[in-house]
This record gives sequence, C-alpha cells and structure tokens, in this order.
Amino acid sequence: MSSAQDPFYIVKEEIQDSIDKLQSTFHKWERISPDMGDQAHVAKELVATCGSIEWQVDELEKAITVAAKDPSWYGIDEAELEKRRRWTSNARTQVLNVKSGVLAGKVSSGAGHASEVRRELMRMPNSGEASRYDQYGGRDDDGFVQSESDRQMLLIKQQDEELDELSKSVQRIGGVGLTIHDELVAQERIIDELDTEMDSTKNRLEFVQKKVGMVMKKAGAKGQMMMICFLLVLFIILFVLVFLT
Repeated sequence: MSSAQDPFYIVKEEIQDSIDKLQSTFHKWERISPDMGDQAHVAKELVATCGSIEWQVDELEKAITVAAKDPSWYGIDEAELEKRRRWTSNARTQVLNVKSGVLAGKVSSGAGHASEVRRELMRMPNSGEASRYDQYGGRDDDGFVQSESDRQMLLIKQQDEELDELSKSVQRIGGVGLTIHDELVAQERIIDELDTEMDSTKNRLEFVQKKVGMVMKKAGAKGQMMMICFLLVLFIILFVLVFLT
C-alpha cells in the first residue's frame, strides 16, 4: 500500500498540521505581555489543543499496536512499524514540551499571575476529557478500535461472499455457453447431413431426367403422344379415385 493510500499517513499529516499550528500559537503566547488579559485565554486554548492532539496520538498508537499483531495482513514490515512508533513518540514529545512550557508560565511574569495561569490550566484536562467524551459519545477507546476492526472484517467477509456469488454466476454463464456451443455443433452436423442428402437427391433426379429424355427421343413424336395420352388417362383415373373416396 502506497503512502498516499495508507490511512496512517493521512492521519499523520493531520496531526502534524495540528502540532505545527500549536507551536505557532505557543510562540505567539510567549510574546504576549502578562498585563494583557489574552494570555490566560490563549493558555487555556493551548492546553485544550494539547489534550486533543495527545488523544489523536493515543489512537494512532493503538492502531499501530493492532497492526503489529499481523503486519503482513496490513502490508507493512517491522521497519515500518518502528518508523511509525518513532514518529508518534516524537509527536508526543513536541506536544508535551508545549504543554510543559504553558504550565510553567513565563519566567518574567509575576508569581500571582503565574499562579492564576496555573489554576486556570489545572482545570483544563478535565474539560478536555469532557469535550472528548461529548464528541465521541463516551465510547471506550479500546472498544471503539475493536468495533472498527470488527466492521472492517465484516466488510471483507461481505466482499468475499459477493466474489463467491460472482464466481458462481461466471461458472453458470460458462456452462450455458458450452451448452449453446454443443447445440450449434449438433445443428451444423444436421445441416451438413441435409446438404449431403440434397446433393444425392439432386444427382438421382438429374439421372432420371436424362433417362426420360432418352426414352422420349427414342419413342419419337407418335410415341410421345401416346405417352401423354397414357399419363392423362392415368391422372383422370387417380383423380376420380381420390374424389370418390
């Protein structure tokens, strides 16, 4: 499976984009003056984003764990699995660094402001978990992965059954084609026999015509008249017999 088709790389790009945006926002947060009220608000958004990305990385790691049980079925090898593990570990480290930097606060800020920021941020993980719970309907992560795996297996089973039905249909069509072929061969044989019979009948008829012609020539005009009269009388007799019956 190519990288463009592998779901891992699709999710990886989405997560990496989120991490890049997270780091960009974090750098902007570092430049915000402690006197401005936006710092605490941006800090809450940063921690919430960290929690969301961490959850995505967790799901990706679970998918890698599932793939590691049977790599050949997913078309990957151990080197690819190790590469994916390193990437998720690096992604988690990047998110953790941002989260730690936000929780630590700016060194130049006052102790009271830092404490306020920390108090605001300490309440965020629960809110992040609640939002994720609302978003995904409170489904258990392991159960979700298992259900997705079961759904994929069910789809594969359905596809196998459809392929079996298609194979049977092709076999039936092939059988009908063979039957039609046999019928055509039999009809061709009958037509050949009929042509042979017609040729034989034609030859016999030509032979009879030649004999009749020879007889007519030998009999002469008088003999021909007598033969015509004889045939006419024979025809009248046969007609009367047929009419009386």
